[in-house]
Amino acid sequence: MSLRLRLLLIIGLSLSVLWGAVAAWMFVDARQSLRDALDNRLAASARMVAGLVSQFPEPRDIAASSSKPLDVVARDGVACEVSLVRGEVTIETVARTAGSPDLTRATPGFGTHAYGNKRWRTYVLRQGSIQIATADSIDVREALVKELVLSAGLPFVVALFGTLILLWIGITHGLAPVERIRLLLAQRRPGDDSTLPKVKAPVELQPLLHTIEQLIERLQGAIVRERRFTDSAAHELRTPLTGIKTHIQVAKLAAQRPHESATLEAALVKADLGVQQLQNILQRLLDLARLEGQLIEMEASELMDAVYAAIEAVQPLYGDSINRIVVQGAADSRPVRVARLLLLAALQNLIDNAMRYAPADTPLIVRIERQSDAAMQISVLDEGPGLNAEERIQAVNRFWRGDVRIPGYGLGLSIVEAIARRHGGTLNLLERNGGGLEARLVLPIALEATPS
Repeated sequence: MSLRLRLLLIIGLSLSVLWGAVAAWMFVDARQSLRDALDNRLAASARMVAGLVSQFPEPRDIAASSSKPLDVVARDGVACEVSLVRGEVTIETVARTAGSPDLTRATPGFGTHAYGNKRWRTYVLRQGSIQIATADSIDVREALVKELVLSAGLPFVVALFGTLILLWIGITHGLAPVERIRLLLAQRRPGDDSTLPKVKAPVELQPLLHTIEQLIERLQGAIVRERRFTDSAAHELRTPLTGIKTHIQVAKLAAQRPHESATLEAALVKADLGVQQLQNILQRLLDLARLEGQLIEMEASELMDAVYAAIEAVQPLYGDSINRIVVQGAADSRPVRVARLLLLAALQNLIDNAMRYAPADTPLIVRIERQSDAAMQISVLDEGPGLNAEERIQAVNRFWRGDVRIPGYGLGLSIVEAIARRHGGTLNLLERNGGGLEARLVLPIALEATPS
């Protein structure tokens, strides 16, 4: 259902119900007022006739001079009857309007009686021996009520439909800015990185426009990053693929010569190394894509256990050289709010990066300390060549490598930075006094470990 139709139904039904209730209230009140007015007319007519009769000769003389009641022509639609009360039960009609029913048995005061096939509203007034009865037809009263309903209800229905039409026009005009915004977005070409032009819109739509502008800016930034990432990935993947292809061609040529078994074996070994390198690059690219595209589950992980597990994971790459790693601050360790697998990947990349660039005869320190009540700081310190200020900024970019002669893929620090950012932490690369590099990873402490 469109917003326009929804607004019309909500507002239209509300107005219809409200106006219908008011109209019903007014109708009931008007009908009662009409009935009261007609009843008052009956009573006034009876009192007027009683005043006139009192000026005539004795009603007994009128009754004696005529064998039947006098017929009086009624001009105001009210039936009237003048009767003479004799004793307790005998009532003799003296005069009545033409076509009037027999009202001698009507009870004093107001009443409703059926005479023949018609119902009548009656009023009976007694003054001494004289009884004055007036009546009007219920059908006439109902006709007046119907006429009242028609005269008041028809304008109400016309006004209601007119209101709905005007309401539709007003809603359409009010939603015109939304339609302008929609057309503006629909007309944008793919890759258009320009800002939204100014749109004349009410105050209520300004936050929506601001949010759309922010979304476009984020999308533009994401597109730029993905283009840069795609270009870099294509370049990095091209090198191992070219090497694999070359080694396979060498292996094919060596296989055709019976005395080139050593060349064949060397070519296959190098091709296998190229495949492993390609596999490692793809795995790290998948890790980055998974970090940026999926919802991260927050869970508590023991920091010290992850540090020792990361050291153990890189041990096959460096053998006994791993013993130069020194872990400090174990007593200050607290659980952090990072999934264990991601925490292990971050620490493993930091340690692996330091091991690659630091000289083999220098110690490597993994220091754990409490930065605040809400965050833990893990610092990996080496005595390698270090990085200057510009290189420290570039180091977290994908595929950036400080020394291309040292094996690597340029993705490790990017993965660590992405893990820290997704969990509300930070990664900073700092220059050490005396040379070397400090990779400082700050992660939030798990809630259950936060002191109350």
